[in-house]
Amino acid sequence: MGTQMSGLTQVWHRFEAWLAEHAPDDYASLRPGASKNDVKRLEDGLGFALHQDMGELLRLRNGVTMRRASTEPGAFLLGYSLLDVDGILEAHRDLVSMVQEAREEGEEDVVVGRTADGRWVPLAQDVSGDLLFVDHRYHSAGEIGEISFGDPEYRMLWPRLDLMLTNLCNSLEHRTPVTAIPRVPSLHEGRMVEWHVHSS
Repeated sequence: MGTQMSGLTQVWHRFEAWLAEHAPDDYASLRPGASKNDVKRLEDGLGFALHQDMGELLRLRNGVTMRRASTEPGAFLLGYSLLDVDGILEAHRDLVSMVQEAREEGEEDVVVGRTADGRWVPLAQDVSGDLLFVDHRYHSAGEIGEISFGDPEYRMLWPRLDLMLTNLCNSLEHRTPVTAIPRVPSLHEGRMVEWHVHSS
């Protein structure tokens, strides 16, 4: 008896199919899925269980081959590269360090839940270190946020990962803008996706 594919897995396959056809270098950057041991190691390192959406995506793809320069492929998530288990752990340690430092300096109100939080699990990172993350705080579990370290507060972009991927698929297929700061995709040399801030 077959198992029914989840909505998240379905939309991820749609996303990958678009990359395979239109952005082959981006598609080639995708790594095989994470094993159960990889996911357990991640959860042990975080100190809490992964949101099911993030666990599901990791089992589909354990990140991409990380870029060394902006001319390399793999930044197809709004200009961010999907992190593997080791990259998630490293980026999460950085967030935890920021939280600890803020508490030691009496700046917890300025930092925690605004520019860093120990319950934010990095999903993707750009070449400057900015992050997309999956929120693991109880009141906002599963939300997709964006941290730009020059900004005083994170932005909540989507309430769920499947909605993010659906919006990105629609944007890629129709070249329509996404997010409150409108970003529009384009193809670079027929091999990889680039995202540009759309000015009206």
